[in-house]
Amino acid sequence: MKWEEVRKLYPDQYVKLNILDYHYEDDKKVVTDVALINVIEDSKLATKELLKSKGNTIVYHTGSNNIVIKMRKPTGFRSIRL
Repeated sequence: MKWEEVRKLYPDQYVKLNILDYHYEDDKKVVTDVALINVIEDSKLATKELLKSKGNTIVYHTGSNNIVIKMRKPTGFRSIRL
């Protein structure tokens, strides 16, 4: 399902999504195709769901025109002690 379709079906709401397709533009992940998992009515519950999200699962608000996720680079090295 395209993000535009989700926005039309669920205006001004939080939704939990599974990312199906995306591409990179510089340091940003631009999501192009999603699968709707759930509509979240309460903003506090949306925050809790976002904090529990892993992998390709995200929580996003349909007020946004596009789904763009800024990618962070690792800030250090971990060494293995032998």
